[in-house]
Amino acid sequence: MVSEVGPLLKHWRGARRLSQLALAAEAAVSIRHLCFLETGRANPSRAMVLKLAEALDVPLRDRNTLLLKAGFAPEYPESELDAPSLAAVRDALDTILTQQEPFPALVMDRSWDIRHTNAAARRFFAFLQEGQAKTAPGPANVLRRMFHPDGVRRHVRNWPEVAEALVRRARREAIGGVTDERAQRILKEVLDYPGVPASLRSLDAATPVLPIVPIRYVHGDRRFDFFSTVTTLGTPQDVTLQELRIECFFPMNDETRSHARQLQESAQF
Repeated sequence: MVSEVGPLLKHWRGARRLSQLALAAEAAVSIRHLCFLETGRANPSRAMVLKLAEALDVPLRDRNTLLLKAGFAPEYPESELDAPSLAAVRDALDTILTQQEPFPALVMDRSWDIRHTNAAARRFFAFLQEGQAKTAPGPANVLRRMFHPDGVRRHVRNWPEVAEALVRRARREAIGGVTDERAQRILKEVLDYPGVPASLRSLDAATPVLPIVPIRYVHGDRRFDFFSTVTTLGTPQDVTLQELRIECFFPMNDETRSHARQLQESAQF
């Protein structure tokens, strides 16, 4: 029986823009053997699948898929975030979120769903939603919250710039293999929302972007100018953990620092 893993290996080599010669050298295998694997003329061992996946920097979820296509059991577990085995990780996430106070921070998964937030994020986004009868539909999701007319879009002064950066980021992650079909469906959904420029649908994910894209919010007489950093967990061996993203928002000026502290103080009374 011809293995189904060959086309997937070729896909990942193309995604990483590597020639057969370059991958063979990186993985220390013969180019002839690699060619046979990609064309289905040879079936890889379990160790070879993992070796090539490591050389290609394939995400853990997709490494499991490669193993299944090659006829082997998955290597990496996918735990629920509230599993007892991940208690130490949850404590670490809570510490990061707490230390970010009084500025917002959140944890999202590969589909851009928000899994955890700190108190500052809850305060800030509740403040932005004051007076609004509706919110973005479905579970809390970064893309929906930013693109839906009932989300925070109306409060973002530089929304076109932020929206373009988010679309490019989502598409780069899709090319890199860290997104799934649900995330792609959500991206398609938000690009179809009213008022979203059609030009965003044809953005080239490979185009360089600015290293920092500020997010400038305004609500009433208060303005908040943030930039964000995205952190991942180092050397995870669990699918769930590898797919988590920790986004922390930092103030760009004293006005934002002051307003954030005012929100914190008002919540204490």
